[in-house]
Amino acid sequence: MDFDVLVIGAGPGGYHAAIRAAQLGLKVACAEMEAVGGVCLNVGCIPTKALLHAGETIAQSRHASEFGLSFSDPKLDIVKMNGWKDSIVKKLTGGVAGLFRANKVTHLIGQATFVDDHTVQVGDKTYTAQNIIIATGSEPARLPGLEVDQQRVVDSTGALVVPDPVPARMLCVGGGVIGFEFAHIYNNLGSKVKVIEFLPNIIPGADTDAVKEFRKSMEKQGIVVQTRTKANWLEQQPDGLHVELESVESGEKTVEVFDRVLVAVGRRPRSAGLNLEAVGVAVSERGFIPVNTRMQTNVPHIYAIGDVAGNPMLAHKAMKEGLVAAEVIAGKPSEQDAVAIPGVVYTSPELAWVGLTEAEAKEKGYTVRTGVFPMSASGRAMTLQSTDGFVKMVVEEGTDLLLGVHIVGPHASDLLGEAGLALEMAATASDIALTIHAHPTLGESVLEAAEAVHKQAIHIINR
Repeated sequence: MDFDVLVIGAGPGGYHAAIRAAQLGLKVACAEMEAVGGVCLNVGCIPTKALLHAGETIAQSRHASEFGLSFSDPKLDIVKMNGWKDSIVKKLTGGVAGLFRANKVTHLIGQATFVDDHTVQVGDKTYTAQNIIIATGSEPARLPGLEVDQQRVVDSTGALVVPDPVPARMLCVGGGVIGFEFAHIYNNLGSKVKVIEFLPNIIPGADTDAVKEFRKSMEKQGIVVQTRTKANWLEQQPDGLHVELESVESGEKTVEVFDRVLVAVGRRPRSAGLNLEAVGVAVSERGFIPVNTRMQTNVPHIYAIGDVAGNPMLAHKAMKEGLVAAEVIAGKPSEQDAVAIPGVVYTSPELAWVGLTEAEAKEKGYTVRTGVFPMSASGRAMTLQSTDGFVKMVVEEGTDLLLGVHIVGPHASDLLGEAGLALEMAATASDIALTIHAHPTLGESVLEAAEAVHKQAIHIINR
């Protein structure tokens, strides 16, 4: 065999798998038809966070006069902002390429397809490997009637290129994480933004109370949110994009005009084109590749990780699965056994959660207690001018076992690390409450939510 391991795809899951396998002494190759880093580094997690920071800086400047600091109106240099965003991407993807070289991972450039269960063709060459890891990721889903041209009608990739001038009217079709992050970006850059969602609630999978608080904050910032609504078609006219919106409940139809439309209705796995049928790897009707907890497909020496292996489609889930696959191949007793996988919407305030929602806990038969601490009672949040939101803790009554934590507020994604560790360690709310947190910090809000479970929070009235 040419290699012990050949990884197809150099996104977060793929490059983690390749590097860990090399660290464990295996001879490794990683094939990638686009840029190393995959969607996350190139057209996903990283560039969106750069634009979110730029937009939030503009928003903060508008409120600085409240504490005695005045600015003139911000001047937006679109070319420079796009260039700055791209420079971060270039630095990170260059870093991954450097890590490949340092770990002696062979980087193969080109589209990979299976020839047989131990042979992969990359470009016009073939390579053999004892084990193969499929890490091909996902791509934006499409909606009939809303054809993407990456100019005026865009998906998440096209939306990363902010046009000059910034569109005055923006429609985001899809009220999930991607839809709201871009809604927040363009709203802060000056667009009038509307978000529509087919389902009754936005941000599927998040706690209902947290979603209500999140939506209230987004609407307070000027984003219009409309649920149970679908977009049927659009026409490009000289005065803008004419879009027919329909109420799912009443059937009422209206035509509204926008300057840019983002189609953000989810993602679909990239499993087509690999010639998987030639090697007998099972694929679901939706295009996912089923795997066990060791990330093995039905063909034991062929593995699948990340988005192509199933939901949730998150970079950190792919990273963990990449490490598991590499360690299993190296003979380690490894498996994907995470108690919970965190989710985050990186707006301001952020919405972040890990573990069970209150509704999910009750559905599973738990007798539930909750503790809620509002950011409006946090001294640190006040100093940051960011008091929207709360920390909500879901625990099992009787055992006090922590089941889930849901946060709306500043730096919620960073606060979530403590909650994730607590879940993995089977901690109780009392364990968190008994842990001394630094003062003044946002982390104290997690402590006080734990105390609120037992009606003992100090900085709120316990009802």
